[in-house]
Amino acid sequence: MPNFAFDDSNIDWRRLEGVDHLWLSVRDIDDEAGIVHVLYKFAANEKILLHRHKTVNKTFVIQGEHRLYHADGEIKEIRPVGSYKVSPPSEDPHREGGGDQDVIVFFTIYGKGLLYEILDDAQNVVAPLTVEDFRALL
Repeated sequence: MPNFAFDDSNIDWRRLEGVDHLWLSVRDIDDEAGIVHVLYKFAANEKILLHRHKTVNKTFVIQGEHRLYHADGEIKEIRPVGSYKVSPPSEDPHREGGGDQDVIVFFTIYGKGLLYEILDDAQNVVAPLTVEDFRALL
């Protein structure tokens, strides 16, 4: 089977203020069902800030290699292109990033309020990310 490259040139990528190595495109917010669909692009060989998921996240890797890191920076998991994962909410903080190329991951996020907590390196909560924060990026 031939390999195909994902062309993301027509996607309107946005940035979250203060978050390096991450671009996103909110595709849909279903308020009634409590579902947010987001495309994330993580920079190659970089890590985004420390955070934790407060709701169920389902992910599908479209391009590249999705890497997850423990809070101490050690690799936790590598998800190759085509991987689908269901992740429950967790108090375990982590970072995410791309492998040797930018990775694009489609997230389905379940929740009607708080979705993520952004943490500092001492694991103190410095900012919440809510459905309303994603709505502002639509």
